[in-house]
Amino acid sequence: MPAPLSQTTGRRKRAVARVRFRAGGGTITVNKRPFDEYFPSATHRMLVTEPLRVAGTADSYDIDATIDGGGMSGQAGALRLGIARSLIELDPELRSSLKRSGLLTRDAREKESKKYGLKKARKAPQYSKR
Repeated sequence: MPAPLSQTTGRRKRAVARVRFRAGGGTITVNKRPFDEYFPSATHRMLVTEPLRVAGTADSYDIDATIDGGGMSGQAGALRLGIARSLIELDPELRSSLKRSGLLTRDAREKESKKYGLKKARKAPQYSKR
């Protein structure tokens, strides 16, 4: 297997995606499984491939990703950010178009931690006057 042209990391919620780009024909592999098998939802597949559509390089590179933690939605978002960052590493000219599309911004929203005395992060037990 040839050495990767680019290696980047993308994060979203609790998910971390390590993305490696190699010269090839547009194959995407996630955790050693085919892309369509790993993300059965068409919405998630569309979200992940958005940076490739914006850059117009869908068939230029083989993408090998290792994703850890989080759920399906978080993993798709992490992979999307990792792909966008790799594309910039390979071609800095794409930065403005990817930035305009909002693909380079890390979504920093995380689950708020639970507080003691409460049922969840902010939900309090029902108040009883008597």
